[in-house]
Amino acid sequence: MRTLVLRASLRPLVGVVSAVLLTLAPTACRREPPAPSAEYEEAARRFRELYSQKLDEAYLDPGVGEIEAQLQRVPADSLDAEGARELLQRIKEGRQRMEAAASEREKAVASARELPPGTYVAPANDEPAPPPAPAEPPDAGPEDAGTGNGPQAGTAASELIAGFRGCFQRGAPIDVQGRGMRETWQLADRTACRLEYPQHQDTFLLIEGGKVLTLLPKSAVNLVPSTTDGGPAPATDAGR
Repeated sequence: MRTLVLRASLRPLVGVVSAVLLTLAPTACRREPPAPSAEYEEAARRFRELYSQKLDEAYLDPGVGEIEAQLQRVPADSLDAEGARELLQRIKEGRQRMEAAASEREKAVASARELPPGTYVAPANDEPAPPPAPAEPPDAGPEDAGTGNGPQAGTAASELIAGFRGCFQRGAPIDVQGRGMRETWQLADRTACRLEYPQHQDTFLLIEGGKVLTLLPKSAVNLVPSTTDGGPAPATDAGR
C-alpha cells in the first residue's frame, strides 16, 4: 500500500520537469541575427563616388582595386555578404567590358595606320559641301568642364555639332578596311579655331558608334579620288 502512494506522489513532479524543458527549448535554439559589415558600407560608398565621377572609366581606375580588397574582407556570415559578392561581380564584368573596348580601339588605330596605299577612299564630289561657316563663331558662353582641350576619343559626336564654339565641321567619309565607311570631322579653317584648338589641326576625328573613335593624323590617310561609279580613278600615264 505504501508503494502505490509513493508512485502517485511522483507524477506531478514529472509534469513540472517536462514543462520546464519545453519552455527552455526555444531559448536554446534562438540565434542572433547577422550583423551588417562596415567593410561593405565603406567599399560601396567609395565605389558610388568613383563611378559618379568617371562613369564606366571607373572600372579601370587604380583605386577600384582597394575597393575590391575591402569587399573580399566582408565576413561570409555578414548581413552584407550577398551585396559584397554582387558588387565584386559587377566590377569584374565592367573591367572586362572596358578592357575589350580599349583593345578594339587600339586595333582600329593600328589598322588605320598600317594599311597600304589606296585603302582609304574619300569621294571627290559625291558628298555635298558643308555650308560656309560665319566669319567668327558666335559667343556660346563659357565652355563646359572638360572641353578646354577639344574633343578626344570617346567624345559624343552630337557635341561636335554645337559644342566646342562651333569650331568643328563634318568632313568627307573615310572607307576603313574591315570596318566600312566612317564619318569624319575636322577643325574649321578659321583663325579663332586654330588658336583655340591648335592640337586638332591636320587631324581627322574618326566617328564610330556615335562617338569619336580616335584622332587620326591626316598624313596617315591616303586619299584616292573616286570616279562617278564610286571606284578609284584609273592611273594616268605621266609620259604622254
